[in-house]
Amino acid sequence: MSTLRLRVGLVLLTLAGGPGQLAAQGFRIEEATIADVHAAFLSGDLTCVGLVQSYLDRIAAYDKQGPQLNTIAILNPRALDEAARLDEALAAGGLTGPLHCIPVLLKDQVETSDMPTTYGSALFAEFVPERDATIVTRVREAGAIIHAKTNMGEFASRYVGSGFGVIRNAYDPRRNPSGSSGGTSVGIAANFGMVGIGEDTGGSIRGPAAVASLVGLRPTLELVSRFGLMPANPTTDTQGPITRTVIDAAILLNAIAGYDPNDPVTARAVGRVPDSYEGGLGSDGLQGARIGVIRDPMDQSVDPGSEGFRQVRSRIDSAVADLRRLGAEVVDPVAIAGIETVNRVFGSNSYETEEATDAYLSEHANAPYKTLRSILLSGRVTPWRAAGLANSLGKSTGDPGYLDYLLGRDLIRRNVLVAMADHDLDALVYATFDHPVTLIAEDAETNAAPADQYGLGDNRLLSPITGFPALTVPAGFTPDGLPVGLEFLGRPFTEAMLLRFGYAFEQGTGYRRPPDSAPPLGGGR
Repeated sequence: MSTLRLRVGLVLLTLAGGPGQLAAQGFRIEEATIADVHAAFLSGDLTCVGLVQSYLDRIAAYDKQGPQLNTIAILNPRALDEAARLDEALAAGGLTGPLHCIPVLLKDQVETSDMPTTYGSALFAEFVPERDATIVTRVREAGAIIHAKTNMGEFASRYVGSGFGVIRNAYDPRRNPSGSSGGTSVGIAANFGMVGIGEDTGGSIRGPAAVASLVGLRPTLELVSRFGLMPANPTTDTQGPITRTVIDAAILLNAIAGYDPNDPVTARAVGRVPDSYEGGLGSDGLQGARIGVIRDPMDQSVDPGSEGFRQVRSRIDSAVADLRRLGAEVVDPVAIAGIETVNRVFGSNSYETEEATDAYLSEHANAPYKTLRSILLSGRVTPWRAAGLANSLGKSTGDPGYLDYLLGRDLIRRNVLVAMADHDLDALVYATFDHPVTLIAEDAETNAAPADQYGLGDNRLLSPITGFPALTVPAGFTPDGLPVGLEFLGRPFTEAMLLRFGYAFEQGTGYRRPPDSAPPLGGGR
């Protein structure tokens, strides 16, 4: 752990001068969008070097200092050099692509051949893969800079790991940021980067986005390549955007979606990817849409009589009223048979992980560990994560219990489709969480069962268990200032429709606001 943190500190000191050292002339980066920065590049009000340096300044001020959000795992030591090259390219011929000089925060579960890929674990501190993940290649071809890799729950669960410690929620650093893409979401919420990429097995894009007043999209399982991503459960693993605005999520999705022969499941996406995900966005996008509201909690441990549940329900009631005001035809509530079994059925799948992890590690000759068993026998994985992974040892997809899981999954999928057909619905909506995010446990790094009520009120599992896409968008704040997310779920390959609905909701409500823990530097730049 100390080696990793030392690397981060040295790069911060090397790259990040005083606030505004190379910053843009009068351009405020906080809450800026892709369109904003591209317009500023073309007008000469902003340089790529200035943009990247401004983000580095903010990271230096707030990530390991101030609120100590602890979002950044590894900074790209070549980020400013890449920015200078892109400035030269702009001067010579214009923008290099739709993501020209867009600083991306990349979850450190995704392979990069020029930076370590640690999976949030001290065991992989020095591991540099010999290849790039497909999405890394694609965003760079679109002109982006991966300027940092982000802290994550160790081996893709929760908010803590042996590599970099605890990630803190930007809206209340005493609270967890959800997981496991918490580093990406907190970094985007605190304006440490322009857009982010997370991974979602059971909610790790949408949960962190929802509790950070962000947009998070889990795409249809077969839409985005997983090549170069360490797996957890391949039948539910995917990757997608975490952004401050819906249109930026759409632009990022354009870059990463589509068939990749290295991930054969994406062959199903052929013919289902639109020319542009942002092309159909408009403030009238909810006019005539038929939206069904799920009111039944999927997490059976949440108390509907609790103050937290009532606070979230109040926000969802307001969001449903917003949907009606913006032109949607709302069916409220919609009952789905077996909805109470979603979390239990999803949690029964411990059969894929060991096989998938061992197969993945065998592809890397230089990986320091080659099996899940050897990782756990090291004794260095954080206790909570070690306990969860140990439950996967000795199990395989050939076990009879795996068939029970698949049958339960398919029944839920059928019931969702039946409910949508019976009510002639375009999409379903529900709270991403039925309860505000909870406090970080003092023993989160040392206890195999910390008493933090992590994930209380979790409704995220409906999307991965069905394989259907889901988009969470900001739905306001509790009286304590904690973000609430409203989640849209649609049939497979309806991302363009969900983005259209989300954009209209975003434009018609304006619920997103940045956290007070990371204000503008230098008196409001």
